[in-house]
Amino acid sequence: MARPQELLVVDGYNVIHKSPRYMALVDEVSGRLGDTDPFDRARKLLVADVAAYAQGRYEAVVVFDGAGNVSPDRPNLTIAGVRTVFSATGEEADSVIERIVTEARHDVRAVTVITSDNTIRATVGGIPVTRLSSDVLIHDVNAIVEDVRAANDERNHQRLTLEDRLDPKTRQKLDRLLGRI
Repeated sequence: MARPQELLVVDGYNVIHKSPRYMALVDEVSGRLGDTDPFDRARKLLVADVAAYAQGRYEAVVVFDGAGNVSPDRPNLTIAGVRTVFSATGEEADSVIERIVTEARHDVRAVTVITSDNTIRATVGGIPVTRLSSDVLIHDVNAIVEDVRAANDERNHQRLTLEDRLDPKTRQKLDRLLGRI
């Protein structure tokens, strides 16, 4: 598969803190033995949502700051086609985002950064950068979630066989003929 021509970089904790959907996971006790990271489930859901949002149109990266990539439990991995990056202890996500954009300048034609911070410049390393509010991603992801829910509801109400399409009276006659009643 060809590499997407656009880079999508998401400031992870900015989005998590702006969305009731993610914060509900942070505030809710997981109940799993040894689970000491309240943001773990929110981060995983955000990465999955970014993968659904990107849908192959973007090379997607989610940056989490303040986490400190010092644990083997939190490596910088690609999950569902989305690269996750944890900044070093003391390094801000904005610095990591600017570095990622600068390093990608020869490989992409455009960059979209999703953050609530105003510190991302309009041009980084000569690449035009479109800055979107976290609210835009949250709105679009909620629309995707609702579309999937509606499609699943519709699929659950589909009558897939000829027998399922029969009206109840005819179905009862068929059941009698087949000896089911």
